[in-house]
Amino acid sequence: MAKVDTAPSDPHAPPARPRSAVPQVPRQASPEPSEPSNSVTLIGSVQRAMRLLERVAEHEYGAPAKQLARETGLALPTAYHLLRTLVHEGYLRRDKGLFFLGEAAVRLSSSGAEQKRRSTVADTLAQCRDAIGVPVYYAQYRDGEIEVVCVSDTPGNPAVEEWADFRETGHAHAIGQCLLSQLDEDARRDHLERHPVQSITPYTVRDGGSLLRRLERVRRMEPVVERQEYALGTVCAAIPITLGTTAATMAISLPVQQSDRLLSAARQLQEEVGRLLGSLAISISI
Repeated sequence: MAKVDTAPSDPHAPPARPRSAVPQVPRQASPEPSEPSNSVTLIGSVQRAMRLLERVAEHEYGAPAKQLARETGLALPTAYHLLRTLVHEGYLRRDKGLFFLGEAAVRLSSSGAEQKRRSTVADTLAQCRDAIGVPVYYAQYRDGEIEVVCVSDTPGNPAVEEWADFRETGHAHAIGQCLLSQLDEDARRDHLERHPVQSITPYTVRDGGSLLRRLERVRRMEPVVERQEYALGTVCAAIPITLGTTAATMAISLPVQQSDRLLSAARQLQEEVGRLLGSLAISISI
């Protein structure tokens, strides 16, 4: 008969933990997701500086610090401190105790105005694009160069890829020919001396004399048309827009397979431009 060891265990040892027992670790409740805060962190000193700038802009002949502090509701020491900072950064200038807008503020203002004008042109082009269903371009002749200011197209009707610099190849595309047709003969010859005629495609005009004769035949306000002279597989038409001394143009392009649409689309563009000329005229001086 087997004997069981009944020897007493160490009376000072801690009681044995049952094998099946698992230590219970208290569980912490997951924190509730915090709601996004609707509050916006605002920098008070920036707000006060902006108020001072706005007040200075309202005074064409300048304003002293005490008047600006009173108009903005700022303590005079605070106003002085902010005004000195704005002068140091170039946003204000001080002359005989009066504060005026500085060069940095003027640059901001002109940049903002230019962005607004560009946005107006982009909106006008988008309206024409949607009405006609073709890519639309807006360009100017400025400082002796052809500058494409804005292009509006869609994935289904993409614009012509500028594979050769538009400025150097004005003789080959409708945009350039339209702009050159608005210049006097001396300005045309000057442009061609700086950007000589060169073959872009087999259809490109061959020499400067031929181009000048073509430009002389362009009738005022008539569309200028080119077919595959700049890009093979593409036809283009441009209409002149002359406001004051600024030579400008709006143009369209089509795949050569749709060349029979070109003149009717150009006429439609003229109608759209006539309808939207008010908004475009505001932005002609970009």
